[in-house]
Amino acid sequence: MSKFFITTAIDYVNSRPHLGTAYEKITADVIARYMRLAGVPTHFLMGNDEHSLNVFRRATEQGLDPKAYCDQMEREFREVWQRLDVSFDDFIRTTEERHRVGVTALVERIRAAGDIYEGHYEGWYCNSCEAFKQEKDLVDGLCPVHRTKPDWITEKNHFFRLSKYQQPLLDHYAQHPAFLQPDVRRNEILNVIQGGLDDISISRAGQAWGIPLPFDAQSVVYVWFDALINYISALGFGAGDEAFDRWWPASLHVIGKDITRFHCVIWPAMLMSAGLDLPERVFGHGFVYFKGEKMSKSLGTIVDPLDAASKFGPDPLRLFLLREFAYGQDGDFSWERFEDRYNSDLANNLGNLVSRIATMAEKYCGGRLPVPAAEPGRLAHVAAAAVASYRAAMDAFALQDAMAAAYSLVDAANLFITETEPWKLAKDETNAARVAQILYEVAEALRIAAILLLPAMPASAAEILRRVGAPKPGAGHRLGDAVWNAAGGRVTLKADAMWPRIGEAKKK
Repeated sequence: MSKFFITTAIDYVNSRPHLGTAYEKITADVIARYMRLAGVPTHFLMGNDEHSLNVFRRATEQGLDPKAYCDQMEREFREVWQRLDVSFDDFIRTTEERHRVGVTALVERIRAAGDIYEGHYEGWYCNSCEAFKQEKDLVDGLCPVHRTKPDWITEKNHFFRLSKYQQPLLDHYAQHPAFLQPDVRRNEILNVIQGGLDDISISRAGQAWGIPLPFDAQSVVYVWFDALINYISALGFGAGDEAFDRWWPASLHVIGKDITRFHCVIWPAMLMSAGLDLPERVFGHGFVYFKGEKMSKSLGTIVDPLDAASKFGPDPLRLFLLREFAYGQDGDFSWERFEDRYNSDLANNLGNLVSRIATMAEKYCGGRLPVPAAEPGRLAHVAAAAVASYRAAMDAFALQDAMAAAYSLVDAANLFITETEPWKLAKDETNAARVAQILYEVAEALRIAAILLLPAMPASAAEILRRVGAPKPGAGHRLGDAVWNAAGGRVTLKADAMWPRIGEAKKK
């Protein structure tokens, strides 16, 4: 793979990120970090969607100029992503000049193709979604996402000939079966396209907050049409930036399942109209629920990701979201389940293994573990199988399976210690070589497991590598280092427990 360009959906800034928003960014970050670990040149884009009418209203409520409000919210969003160790390479805001240039250029190309015309829109509009709704989209007359009654609006608009691209879209899906994943999302969107596509409004009249249409200064580009273009405006589309030629098309768009229609029907049709390449893949992840409800400010079901990160650290939160939820499916968050996972996966399992190997290596070998002369035991075979399973899972974006593969090696190492009982062997000095070999093999298994966990828990995995005496800092490792004996001998480091049990921590 010559390059990997990954994006997430850009976020409305009418409120701070919640755990559902963070889930998308964390999972995309894990994929981006994996690609870097595999040695693939990677560009990771995130950003904020600021031309929302809801954002304008929120700024007005606070007595702020909309741009000043968006500047303030950018700082808050960046703080959250920094605390959660999200390693984006670029951060686009739709109020930036580069975005205005990109939007204007794409709209003009679509118009030149004859795919924009003037008309009147009359129908339902959900202000919370900032989306037009057909009657069939409503549930008991309400928006299915926000459970509020949409407004009936009538206004002059400019329309995009989406209907023209029904067959080209069907052809693309037939020729590229992996374009939209998982399959359940693909099937949903195919049903939408096969059911017929209506032309869509791409403008709103009488508003000043937004990017003016280049051919109608009295109208602004509809927020969703505007927002989708961020994926190319961030690369300098319309400004002759070489970054566009280097990185486009996107390798992967990571989005929530509720916006697949925008990304997998409207966006590819826009690109077809403009004569641009389509993204290679789109992944529509599920929702993170809290007590059975979708996380939503309007529904009062918000979990602040910084609350979880402050309580246990960002890495335990990242690992929990990967281990607990099958990527592409919905999941339900609870503090009780989070604490259970923390204790079982980290305190009792991985953390205990790190402490045991460092303690025994210091006690029985002075912390020095040379490469054994004897042939490696079964852990070497378990490690090879774990790495192969991990790579296959990550390449398929099966993040939960990838974490299971890494943990299969951790589990095997713990079992190996239990079965070989080096503390008993150490009572007889003639067993010194055997004890050293056992400890080396456990440390080697732990080193390889830590490399596999680097995308999920970057800081913690780097610390594990330091404690088992790996010769490189965490960020310097590559997936090719996850082979047996790649690091040679090592000096281990004994330190405090990385993850004290929550029950014990509460007692202190």
